[in-house]
Amino acid sequence: MLENQTVATSILEPKLKNMNTEERTSSAQSSQPFGQQPPGLLGKILAFVLGAGFLVLAFMFSLVALAVIVVVGLGVWGWLWWKTRAIRKQMREQMNAQATSAAPAREGFVIEGEVIREESAPSRPERLLR
Repeated sequence: MLENQTVATSILEPKLKNMNTEERTSSAQSSQPFGQQPPGLLGKILAFVLGAGFLVLAFMFSLVALAVIVVVGLGVWGWLWWKTRAIRKQMREQMNAQATSAAPAREGFVIEGEVIREESAPSRPERLLR
């Protein structure tokens, strides 16, 4: 097997050395995938237009998907809100009943004020250390 590779290499090397740049370019073009020529200006413009069209379609699809997700989310939220309305009403009534029964009316005065105390010197510093 190794002998076949060296024979093939020795046969191709002189041919590559004798090729001029035009021959090398034409042989490189013939080795294009699927045997196609590189795209010309029209092919590049067509590829750009098709690529931009696919991007626009993908953006439109993502907007539609986002709208569907928002609508489904709002529908689920509305359904849960509707189904829990009785529980919320019952909780509200219990809170009101607890607030009225737990807090009896107190009689008396509320005195608000502020105390400002000024002290000239601390009394007996040795007592502060203990």
